[in-house]
Amino acid sequence: MALINVKNENGLLTIGLTGHIDSNNAPAVEQEITDAREANEFENVVVDCSDLEYISSAGLRIILRLKKLYPDLKVINVSSEVYEIFDITGFTEMMEVRKAYRQLSVEGCEIIGQGANGKVYRIDPDTVLKVYHDVNALDDIKRERELARTALILGIPTAIPYDVVKVGDVFGSVFELINAETFAKLIQNDHASLDDVVRMSVDLLKTIHSTEVKPGSMPDMKTVVKNWAAFLSEYLEQEDYQKLHDLVDAVPDDLHMIHGDYHLKNIMLQNNEPLLIDMDTLCHGHPVFEFASIFNAYQGYSEMNHDNMMDFLGIPYEMGAEIWNKTLHFYFDDKTEEEIQDIADKAKLVGYTRIMRRTIRRNGFNTELGRREIENAKNHIHELVNRLDSLAF
Repeated sequence: MALINVKNENGLLTIGLTGHIDSNNAPAVEQEITDAREANEFENVVVDCSDLEYISSAGLRIILRLKKLYPDLKVINVSSEVYEIFDITGFTEMMEVRKAYRQLSVEGCEIIGQGANGKVYRIDPDTVLKVYHDVNALDDIKRERELARTALILGIPTAIPYDVVKVGDVFGSVFELINAETFAKLIQNDHASLDDVVRMSVDLLKTIHSTEVKPGSMPDMKTVVKNWAAFLSEYLEQEDYQKLHDLVDAVPDDLHMIHGDYHLKNIMLQNNEPLLIDMDTLCHGHPVFEFASIFNAYQGYSEMNHDNMMDFLGIPYEMGAEIWNKTLHFYFDDKTEEEIQDIADKAKLVGYTRIMRRTIRRNGFNTELGRREIENAKNHIHELVNRLDSLAF
C-alpha cells in the first residue's frame, strides 16, 4: 500500500504525505519518495500535507534531507495541528511552510467597504472578511497585518486579522468586529447625525496625524505621489508637469502617520469607539496627501458621474460634498475661510493628479467617459499649478 501520493506536472513534482508518519513507517515513506524522484523528471519539488495528520521527528528528518537536495522546497496545505509541529521545531524558519486555508463564501454577504486592493464583507454580526482581488495576495495580507499591528501598538484603534482564508481562488483576511457598524451605515440608518459622524472621523484623523512612526516602518506617501506626477509627464503640458513636480518635491518630509484611504466605509463604530480598518494603504507623510484622498473619496472620483458616490459610499453626491466641507472646517477650526479654501485647493491638485493617472492606467482613453475624466483632471491641474506656490500648510 502506497504511503505517499505523487503528481508530476509541468516540471513540478508534488509529494503528498498521508496519515501518520513516525519512526515505524518513516523509512518506508522515504524509500517511496526516493523511488518517485528516480522515476520522474522534474525541476522543483513541493511537499503537500493536505492528508497528513501527524509527523514525528523521524518524518521531519525526511523533509530536512529533501530540503538539502532541493533548496527551494516548499511545504504546503499544512493543517493547524501539523503546522504547530513545524513551527515548534523551527522548520518554519528554515523553509516556506504554508498552512491549509479554509474556504469561505461571500455569497449574499453585505459589502461594507471596498478599495483598490479588495472588498470588505460582513459575514455575520461578529465577523468581517476582506477579500483581496489579487490571487497572489499573501504578501499583501502579511504586509497589511504588520501595518495594522504597528498602528495598534502606536495607539491607533484598529482590528487585527486573526485568520487567512480562501474565497474561491483568492485570499481573504478575517476580522472580529462584534456589532461594529461603518460610519456610512450610521448615516444611512440615521443612527447618528452627520455632524456627529464627521466630528468622530475628524477626531480619529487628528489622532492618526499626530502619531509619529519609525523611518522605514511604513511607505513614504511623498515618494508615491512623486511617482504619480512622473507618470503624467507625457500627458501634461511641459510647464504644468514641471510645476507639479516641483510642488510635490518641495513638500516637507514628514514621519507622521496617514491612512491613505480615509472615508466613511473605512471607519467603524464598536462600543462607541471608532475603529480604523483597511490598513493596506497606511503610510507616513504630509497631511496634504491624506486630504487629497479624502477629496477624491467624497468628490473627485464622482465628479464626472455622480452615481459613483452612491455605488461607493451609499450616499448622494451632494452629501459627499457636505462631508468634504465639514471635514475641512472641523479639522481646521482655527483657520479662516480663505485659509481653508487654500488647503482644499492644495489637496485637490494631488487628488486630480491621482485621478488622471488612475483613469489613464485603466484605459480611460478608450471610453468617452474616461476621456472626459482625463480632460477634466488635466484642466484642474493646469488651473491649480498656475495658482499655487506650495502644497504645504
